[in-house]
Amino acid sequence: MSTPPPPAGTPLLELRGIGKDHGSVIALDDISATVRAGEVTCVLGDNGAGKSTLIKVLAGVHHPTRGQVLLDGAPVSFSAPREALDAGIATVYQDLAMIPLMAIWRNFFLGSEPTTGWGPFRRFDSATAKEITRRELAAMGIDIRDPDQPVGTLSGGERQSVAIARAVYFGARVLILDEPTSALGVKQAGVVLRYIAQARDRGLGVVFITHNPHHAHPVGDRFLILNRGRSLGEFRKDQVSRDELTGMMAGGQELAQLAEELERPTGS
Repeated sequence: MSTPPPPAGTPLLELRGIGKDHGSVIALDDISATVRAGEVTCVLGDNGAGKSTLIKVLAGVHHPTRGQVLLDGAPVSFSAPREALDAGIATVYQDLAMIPLMAIWRNFFLGSEPTTGWGPFRRFDSATAKEITRRELAAMGIDIRDPDQPVGTLSGGERQSVAIARAVYFGARVLILDEPTSALGVKQAGVVLRYIAQARDRGLGVVFITHNPHHAHPVGDRFLILNRGRSLGEFRKDQVSRDELTGMMAGGQELAQLAEELERPTGS
């Protein structure tokens, strides 16, 4: 018997009062957020804000101590990353889980290689893998020069783009991106932001984890601000400006005080 579709307007992914304790340490407390298909939800916070713990809860690495994770309106509980992936929640970490000396197409299918033949004659179907890699990257607007080139020869932005395209091909409905622009220059960060928009426009719900409001605000539809494991609120794009995001992340009073301390005295 097939599962009935969720009611119209149901978020693709929803967090309700999520908390995570490590012994006596409260890593997350009362975090609520929504991720909708065809939207980018940006999770912003400085170092130690709880972003990494939240990623691990969504990816099935950690089980929340409190609260619920809902997928299509139904509560879910993942005991391993494979269960989250099978449910359509794919996480692209900063290290990308790629082998630099291997070809792009080998990395694209790493761990899920297509095969041809049967029994003892089964082998890696390299021709199919190359064709699918080229086609899927082109569908994301990624023009690779040669699928046989080592993935380590690509720029940081191009490697991120390959990882995003791979997740989309293998059926991701929710795409979690862990600081994809943190080590990139302005131009390469722009490349990644364009591919995030491509994934959004293909109907995925994207969770963009970042500490940079300058990268988040142009592409984001919703913004969850974390500070020391607690939520400062979830906002739609029309409710918050980039400067307000920056102020909430860093603490507006602290920024104002720092600006006053660093201001050069003017000459008489």
